[in-house]
Amino acid sequence: METWSSYVDTIAEGLRQMVVTDHAGTVLTSAAGFERWVELTRTTHDRDSTLYLIGNGGSAAMASHMAADACKNGFLRALALNDAALVTATSNDVSFDEAFALPLERLARPGDLLITISSSGNSPNILRALEVARATGIGTVTLSAKQPDNRSRTLGDLNFYVPLARYGWAESAHQILLHHWFDQYLHVHGQGAV
Repeated sequence: METWSSYVDTIAEGLRQMVVTDHAGTVLTSAAGFERWVELTRTTHDRDSTLYLIGNGGSAAMASHMAADACKNGFLRALALNDAALVTATSNDVSFDEAFALPLERLARPGDLLITISSSGNSPNILRALEVARATGIGTVTLSAKQPDNRSRTLGDLNFYVPLARYGWAESAHQILLHHWFDQYLHVHGQGAV
């Protein structure tokens, strides 16, 4: 049976082995990756642009949580694209692959920022949203795990990959990454961590 200590150690080791890359595949230090992510967020704020967050299942809940924090504490225009009526209508009437892409096509503008959260990094609706973001001129940050060759890792302006194989580990690591990014943004932006 797995112990609490080994569970926590596995997540911590996955976070220590995190790989951050840019769109060209250049490996960045974690500090440089977070610095760029904070700068993308600051630019989004300064342009009065919108921050979008997407994910499926538990990752959708994280997207909602971080959009609420970004709006309330970070003074950002922030929105999680997981409204139940919109997601289910789009999935049913158009296709599940378009669940996030269609709202992005309707709402997003160049200069906005999209953050994707996907444990597998291969969810078709996440990949399609990343394609729309690229075509629309939206900045992108991806969080992924599981396999090192997942497609999300090649589609973001910044890509944060944690080599963790189980969903619980991956989702826990992604939540830590999101909180670290946002705490850094608040610190740099003069808000202090909330």
